[in-house]
Amino acid sequence: MKKIMRLCAVAAICFVGLTSLTYADAPLLTLPTPNAPAQPPQPILIPTPPTIDAKAYILMDANSGKIITQKEMDTRLPPASLTKLMTIYLTFQALQNGTIKLDTGVPVSEKAWRTGGSKMFIKVGTEVPVEQLLQGIAIQSGNDACVAISEFLAGSEDTFANMMSTQAQLLGMVNTHYMDSNGLPNPNHYTTAHDLGLLAQAIVQNFPEYYHYFGEKWFEYNGIRQPNRNRLLWRFPGADGLKTGHTDEAGFCLVASAVKGNMRLIAVILGAPSDEMRANEAVQLLTYGFRFYTTQSIYPAGTIVANPHIWYGSKTTIAAGIKHSLAVTVPQGVAQNIQLTVQLNQTLKAPIYKGQTIGTVIVKQNNDIIANQPLVAFETVEKGGWLRHLIDHFKRLFSSTQLPTITPIVKG
Repeated sequence: MKKIMRLCAVAAICFVGLTSLTYADAPLLTLPTPNAPAQPPQPILIPTPPTIDAKAYILMDANSGKIITQKEMDTRLPPASLTKLMTIYLTFQALQNGTIKLDTGVPVSEKAWRTGGSKMFIKVGTEVPVEQLLQGIAIQSGNDACVAISEFLAGSEDTFANMMSTQAQLLGMVNTHYMDSNGLPNPNHYTTAHDLGLLAQAIVQNFPEYYHYFGEKWFEYNGIRQPNRNRLLWRFPGADGLKTGHTDEAGFCLVASAVKGNMRLIAVILGAPSDEMRANEAVQLLTYGFRFYTTQSIYPAGTIVANPHIWYGSKTTIAAGIKHSLAVTVPQGVAQNIQLTVQLNQTLKAPIYKGQTIGTVIVKQNNDIIANQPLVAFETVEKGGWLRHLIDHFKRLFSSTQLPTITPIVKG
C-alpha cells in the first residue's frame, strides 16, 4: 500500500511539473538568428559573373566553403606545379605533428639535384633546412626541393605520392590523384578546380601559423634571388597566396587567395592561355566576389548552440554545439534574411556521449538551406536513477507535441 501511495505521489509531482514546462518528441528546435531580426524577403539583383578564359575555374569563400561561381570545376585536368600545394600541405602537417622542425636538415640526393624544370638550386650531398625548402617550393616552385622533402618524409618520392593521394581523399578531393611531388606531366596525375579549392581552404584553416610563406615575394638561395611567380601579390590588395603552375599540357594555372575585412576568397584558374591572362582572370574573379558578396560569421568553432532536453538522464539538458566555425556567404544586402534552426536526429535519451552527433545546425536564407553542420554533444550524460526514469516516463505520457523555442547560449 505504501509503495502504491509513493508512486501516486511521484506521478502527481510529475503532473504539476508539466504545468510550467513541457517537452516533446518532435525533433525540431528553432533558434533565433544571432543579431539578425526577421525581414521580409527582398529581391537582390547582382551582375552575372565575369567571363573567364580558362579550361576550368572556381571562386569560393574560404570560411563558408560557398562556391560563388565556377566552370567545369569537377573536370579532371593536369595541375602542373599546383601539385606542390599538397607537397607543402604534408610538410606543414609534419611540422604541426612535431615529426620535423623548421631547422631540421634535409639531405639532398642526386635524384633531387638532377630533377628538371623550375629549381631552387640545391646541391647534392648538402643538407637544407626544412624552412628553406618550404620557401624554395612556395616561392621559387623548386622541383628539386619537392623531391628532397618527399624523400625525407616518406623514404621515396613514389611513397610520398601515395601519401599525397591518400591525404587528398581525406580532404574530400575525390577527383585527385598524384604520381609525383611536383606535377610533371603524367596521364595518371590529375585534379580539378574544385579539389584545389578544397586543398587551399584546408591549408588556410589548418595551418595559419605557416601560411605566410605563400605571401613572401622574394627568396634567395645559393646566391640566386628569385621572385614569387604569383603576380597577384603585387597587383591585388589583400592577396597573400597561394601558388602558380604551368606546363604545355596544363596551360597556365593559379590558385590565389585574398582577404578583405573578415572575408577570404579563393580563386582557382586552370588552363589559362598565358601568364598574364591567369593573373587577370583571377583578379576579375576576386574583384567580383568581394564587390557583390559578403560572408557572415554565424558561430565560431566550439560554440554551444543549444541545451536540448534529454530524457532519462543524470541531468535534464545537454550542452550541444558545433566543432567547426559556421559562416555563410550571400549576396550583399541579404544577410538580414538568414534564419537558423537545429534539427535533432531523434528524441534524446540517455546515455549520450561527448562528441556524439545528435542533430544538425541548419542555416536558411528565405527558407532555402544554404549551410549546415553537425550538432554534437559537448558533454556526456549518463543514465539517471530509477526516480528520474519514473518522472520522465510520466512526463512523456502527458507532454505536448512541441518543443519550446530556445535561445542560443552564445550569439554570433
